[in-house]
Amino acid sequence: MTADAPGASRPGEQAQCHLFLLAGHRADGTHAQALADAHRYGLAAEATGYTGVWVAEHHFISYGVCPSAVAFAAHLLGATRRITVGTAACVLSVRHPVSLAEEAVLLDELSGGRFRLGIARGGPWVDLEVFGTGLDRYTHGFADAVEIVLRWLSGAAQVAGNGRFPFRPVPVVPRPRRRVPTWVAATSPATVDLAARYGLPLLLGLHADLTEKRSLLDRYAQVAAAHGHDGTQVPHASAHLAHVEDTDADAARTVRERLPALLAGTREYVRLDGATAGPPDIDEYVRRLIAMHPVGSPQRCRAAVDAAAALPGVRHLLFLVEVAGDRATTLRTIRRLGGEVLRQR
Repeated sequence: MTADAPGASRPGEQAQCHLFLLAGHRADGTHAQALADAHRYGLAAEATGYTGVWVAEHHFISYGVCPSAVAFAAHLLGATRRITVGTAACVLSVRHPVSLAEEAVLLDELSGGRFRLGIARGGPWVDLEVFGTGLDRYTHGFADAVEIVLRWLSGAAQVAGNGRFPFRPVPVVPRPRRRVPTWVAATSPATVDLAARYGLPLLLGLHADLTEKRSLLDRYAQVAAAHGHDGTQVPHASAHLAHVEDTDADAARTVRERLPALLAGTREYVRLDGATAGPPDIDEYVRRLIAMHPVGSPQRCRAAVDAAAALPGVRHLLFLVEVAGDRATTLRTIRRLGGEVLRQR
């Protein structure tokens, strides 16, 4: 599914529209139900005409119960025929970069080029302790890990390690026949600069408003140009909350009533420094999300999507629709968003 993108930097360019699958767990359900529902939404995305889906990855919290976006993507790629499936995003701070890159090449090959790799630094969570990578890896190791991933995906016949990941040259097997599309989830200027240095597109989260995203994109363009990359050719992605009902008031009421239960799962993050995780005021955060994103009548949602698609360089819009907490409502939102919002712009 594509939608016209007024204000895009290339005339006639279209923003591709995807679902963003969280697999969030609710108190009245099970982890198995959350995963099954997310898989069903991925199938609905293909049936409804979306370009693709992106799968979130979390560890040890109910906000999202998928611990391996790559494994979920593999399952969904096998169950579909047309859509692309991406990771939003694989937490590189708890993975060896070669292991992740091998899996990315494997899925790209088996799916006929439908796999999309999104990588993230992650957070200072207990994950670092459990997987044995440590806080230093999170704080200082992301750039070295990205460098290894990119060399592995470059098509080179052999790859050797670097300072943080020392290993002798080894054959790249399977060797990629094509470039695996790769995005970097970015919330900080340092991560934006890293992505820009390599010319990798950004994956912008739903917590940031359009002004914040535009600022990150402007910074990206400046740094990319300094490293010889044409920023106008980089297909950035932007995530957005989405919920469609007949009226703005009805949609806002549903989100205010049902989304806090899902967002409460973000308070389950365990920080290594002992600080409290999650938004301090969930209700206020929900009100902010409603104001920022396509939540409301089809008319209001179309205007919000238009504004998101006008961000410089954004070529992919990712819509998180798991707001209401039940499968029937979410499937209805997928259909209405596709038919009454995206196709009518």
